Amino acid sequence: MRAQLPPHGVAVVFAAPVRNRANDVDYVYHQNPDFHYLTGYEEPDAVLLLFKEPRTVGGQPGITEALFTQPRDPAREQWTGRRLGAAGAKGLLGLQFATDNKEFAKAGIAWADFDQILFTDLPTDARDDPKAPADLASLVATFRQQAGLPADYDPSRTVVAKLLKRYGASNPKEMKAYLTTLVQERPAMANEPSVKAYLAATTDAERQRAINPNATSRYDGTTLGEQLDELRAVKTEEELALLRRAIRISAQGQREVMKLLRPDMGEMDVQGLHEYVYRRYGAEFQGYPSIVGGGANGCILHYETNDRQRLDNDLVLMDCGAEYHGYSADVTRTAPPRGKFSPTQRQIYELVLAAQEAGFAACRPGADFNAPNKATQDVVANGLLKLGIIKKKEEFRRYYPHGASHYLGLDVHDRGTYGPLRPGNVITVEPGIYIPAGSPCDPKWWNIGVRIEDDALITATGYENLSAEAPRTVADIEKLMAEPSALEGWKLPELK
Repeated sequence: MRAQLPPHGVAVVFAAPVRNRANDVDYVYHQNPDFHYLTGYEEPDAVLLLFKEPRTVGGQPGITEALFTQPRDPAREQWTGRRLGAAGAKGLLGLQFATDNKEFAKAGIAWADFDQILFTDLPTDARDDPKAPADLASLVATFRQQAGLPADYDPSRTVVAKLLKRYGASNPKEMKAYLTTLVQERPAMANEPSVKAYLAATTDAERQRAINPNATSRYDGTTLGEQLDELRAVKTEEELALLRRAIRISAQGQREVMKLLRPDMGEMDVQGLHEYVYRRYGAEFQGYPSIVGGGANGCILHYETNDRQRLDNDLVLMDCGAEYHGYSADVTRTAPPRGKFSPTQRQIYELVLAAQEAGFAACRPGADFNAPNKATQDVVANGLLKLGIIKKKEEFRRYYPHGASHYLGLDVHDRGTYGPLRPGNVITVEPGIYIPAGSPCDPKWWNIGVRIEDDALITATGYENLSAEAPRTVADIEKLMAEPSALEGWKLPELK
C-alpha cells in the first residue's frame, strides 16, 4: 500500500463505527474491511496512518505506519470483552507504531507537510460518546480539523468519482440520470467539478475529461480506494486459505441441508440449519443475511424474511455463505423439498445450469470481467425463447435481471477493478431465472425461482470451482437428498 502512495503523501483509514440496534443494544461489531485488510485489527475507535516517507509521530522519528487504538480498560472489558490495546496491537499484529487513540490529537503530525492526503470514505454515522473523548466521531473530527479538510467536503463525492470511472464512458445515459437525481437530493453536489462537467458534456471527449480531470486535489477521497481495489482483487495465498475454508464450510452446509430438506420444513428451519453447520465448523458469522426462498419467495432476488412456514414441494432457493476470519463465501443452491424435481422445475433448473457452465467456460485470465455474464445471458435468452417463455431474445432480462459475477473476499461484494480477469481473482458465477406469478407466460412456469452460484478462483490457465463440493446437477442433488444426514433424528420437544 505504501509503495503506491504519491511522494509526500499520507493515507488515512478509519475503523468502522459501532452501530446501534435498539436502545442500549448494539449490532455485533464488524470491522471496516479495508482496515481489517491493512491491519488485522478488529476493534472500533481506531485510525491508521500510512506515510510514504518516514515521519515523526508522538515524538518518535522514522515512523511509516501508525495505529491509534482504543485503550485497555479493565472495567469496560469486564462488560464488553478483552481489548488488544496499543501494546497488543504492536506485538500481535506487527504494527511498527501503536498507541492509544487519545494520543491522536496530540501526536504532532505535520499535516501541512503533505502534498496529498488520501483517505477512503469518512464515517458519517459514528456516534459521539461524551464519555469517550477519543471515540471514532472525535477521531474523524480531529482529522478534519488538523488536516484542514474543507468544512463542506462531502464524502459522497468519493462514490461519484468511482461510479464515473466505472460507468461514465460505457453507460452515459444511466450515469447522467443518476447524477441528476443526486443533485436533486444533494444540491451541493451540483458544484462538484466532475459532476458539473459530466452533466454539461455533450460529446464522448467532454465526458472523458469529466471522468479523468487533470487537476489533482490535495484531499483525495478516491485514489486510495482505487489502490485498494487493485490490491484486494488479487488474493494472497493466506487469503485464499481463509476463503477456501469459508467456501468449504458453506458447501458442507448446502450438502447437509439437502439431506434434511422436507416439505414440512419452513424457511427459518433451513436458515437455522445452514448457520448451525457454519458455527460447528468454526465460522464466526454469516457473510451476509441468509436468503432462503421457497416458491414465490425464490423469485425475490435478495429475499431475507425467511418466514414461510411450509415449503411443500416448491423449489427452495438457498443463497447462504459463511464468514470465516473475516472472509465470506457466497454459495447458492436450489433444491426440491420432496427430493425430486418436477418436469417444469427440472427444465428451468437445467437451463440455469447450462448457463452457468457457459459462464465457467468464460472464466480465464485476460478475459473481460463481464465475459461470464455475457455467456450466461446468451444461454438463458436462447433457452427461454426455446421454451416459449419469451417471444424475443431481449425479453430475457425480465427473468434474469442481475449480473453473473462479482468479486469475493472480505466483502461478499468485494473490492476489485472490474477490468480483465487475473490469476488470484475470486469471483462468483451465478446465473438465475425467476418467474413470478402473473408473468406473461404459461402459468405452469409461475413461482419457479432458480439460482446456482459458485465461487471461482481464476488461475493461470483457467479457473477452479472452490465450491464444487456442493452438488449442482439434477442427478447429483437427487442422489444426495436420498442419503441420511449426520443431523438426522435431532428432534426438539414440541412447545405447547
